Amino acid sequence: MQKLPKTVELKIVQIGNSRGVRLPKALLERYAISDAVLMEEHTEGLFLRSKKDKRLSWEDTYKDMAGDQEDWSGFDTTIADGLDPGEKW
Repeated sequence: MQKLPKTVELKIVQIGNSRGVRLPKALLERYAISDAVLMEEHTEGLFLRSKKDKRLSWEDTYKDMAGDQEDWSGFDTTIADGLDPGEKW
């Protein structure tokens, strides 16, 4: 069974001439955050992750796949896989 996301309220604090949030030490250690985080904006909100996270963004994934120059010439053979396009399964 998957755990539901935990919600934690973080206060906005003054940091020099800026404002920011402080992340608890346990979270920094759990997610291997040492000197910086990557922030992504999504329609649902903000997403923070460690710079050590090697997952690619969708844009990076697309660029990576485009650079592979894969051969899709055999793709047409899957059309004749025996499934009738009119069938509902």
